[in-house]
Amino acid sequence: MFPYDETADQLRAIEEIKKDMEKPRPMDRLLCGDVGYGKTEVAIRAAFKAAIDGKQVAVLVPTTILAQQHYETFRERFSGYPFNIQVLSRFRSKKEQNETIKGVRNGTVDVIIGTHRLLSQDLIFKDLGLLIVDEEQRFGVTHKEKLKKLKTNVDVLTLTATPIPRTLHMSMLGVRDLSVIETPPENRFPVQTYVVEHSNALVREAIERELAREGQVYYLYNRVQGINQMAEQISMLVPDARVAVAHGQMSEQELERTILDFLDGEFDVLVSTSIIETGVDIPNVNTLIVHDADKMGLSQLYQLRGRVGRSSRIAYAYFTYQRDKVLTEVAEKRLQAIKEFTELGSGFKIAMRDLSIRGAGNLLGAEQHGFIASVGFDLYSQMLAEEIAQRKKEMGEEAVQEPDWNTQLDIQLDAYLPSDYIYDSMQKIEIYKKVAAIRTLEEASDLLDELIDRFGEPPQAVLNLVAAARLKAFGAMYRIEQISQKGDDFQIKMSPDQNERLDGQKLFAMTPLWDNRVKLLSGPQIIVHIRCKGFTPEQSIAFVEKFLVQYKEALKPKGELHNVAK
Repeated sequence: MFPYDETADQLRAIEEIKKDMEKPRPMDRLLCGDVGYGKTEVAIRAAFKAAIDGKQVAVLVPTTILAQQHYETFRERFSGYPFNIQVLSRFRSKKEQNETIKGVRNGTVDVIIGTHRLLSQDLIFKDLGLLIVDEEQRFGVTHKEKLKKLKTNVDVLTLTATPIPRTLHMSMLGVRDLSVIETPPENRFPVQTYVVEHSNALVREAIERELAREGQVYYLYNRVQGINQMAEQISMLVPDARVAVAHGQMSEQELERTILDFLDGEFDVLVSTSIIETGVDIPNVNTLIVHDADKMGLSQLYQLRGRVGRSSRIAYAYFTYQRDKVLTEVAEKRLQAIKEFTELGSGFKIAMRDLSIRGAGNLLGAEQHGFIASVGFDLYSQMLAEEIAQRKKEMGEEAVQEPDWNTQLDIQLDAYLPSDYIYDSMQKIEIYKKVAAIRTLEEASDLLDELIDRFGEPPQAVLNLVAAARLKAFGAMYRIEQISQKGDDFQIKMSPDQNERLDGQKLFAMTPLWDNRVKLLSGPQIIVHIRCKGFTPEQSIAFVEKFLVQYKEALKPKGELHNVAK
């Protein structure tokens, strides 16, 4: 009964979710898809599967308008099936709300859609099977704590266009499963995005251009105080435009009537607060003007932009800030990111950028921002990934990936980034992080190319730094526990599990290649002694590398380690 063709990503996401729902442990999946990419349809199918099996479904949304819209969509898609779908919102009378709550308790309501009213203590489910959370980043930490209680043994599907950094971080670490819808529906164009100083001429021109093609305009003014004056100002700028106002402090009936009239084309410009941010779907609105965009969060800006460009027309978004205002660094980064990522499907990239601007948040606490100060983000992520892999192993699940092999280096080598090569401290930190992230020889070679490209021919200290990273990459390939230096001699200590991989005869046959400088001690673990007498420090490292390159020839081909493949 779906009136459109599903995209390949939609079908894959539906498949993954259905498989998860059939597993014995509760599902916790994040569905990340751009605005208007069909996440709701995927959620409807999951809800249908749960309802067919006699379970109740709760759909939690951030705004009343969105609850109403989902209610209409669900009813339309479920028509022809004997399911009772209800909405719990302030658009419903007290009597209707009480009847719905009673129906949820005795099991006659199959699907309930609502705002955080669903988290109230008086709402008791008879047999809740699936919880769908739309736009998780709009709920506060206290709501999420209530959510945790609700979802103890329930399948949870979270829909989002821009996951908050903490949520995204959890998905990347494997605490939650992640499905991504990247394919846009047919005939979609990216929204033309402009970050500009606010001016009346710009506002007039943007509104007149949209009216000339019989479209409608959102003007976002995120303060209830002064919103009516703003609407009057727009009416004076564009006398032909019919202007309406919508904000959260209006009565339910008034707000609903204004939105529905705007939907029916009674008005040309809707001046509103950010209540239009989530889920309102009006395909005829294809120009958005945001007042004081520098005061908004990145995912909020992105959500707002998603309100336009929902049809086959090219849409325009103007993010304006006050003339001559000096923006804070964070606000500038946000506006830069929204301008940069205009192509379709960039919600995931926006969230990644947000992760770097804000930090990842605390996984085990309530904070959604801030760096994990004591150990640093990268080390924290690594420790967490290792712990999760360990837990999954204990539970008999396949680990997502084994923790990286880490070889201990104890060698005398000047390896650093001199200030006369890279002056800027931020760039230095960036390069040091890249060096620390190297896991393969190819990555080391790519980094050296990048350094030459960006900063010119590297001095010896920089070459030494990359050489040390290469030794660590060899360490991961051969599971080397330690490479240490004592005077002119180097010692390479292999992991005990390498004994059966080594072909001793082949290794001894290669001794002439190394000018008799290499001595092998076998026992519970292989230890290689390399004499580098008469060599400079750089020649010594080069010789150790030469040995490690040729050492591969003496390994038995079968049972290649996953790190080698990596």
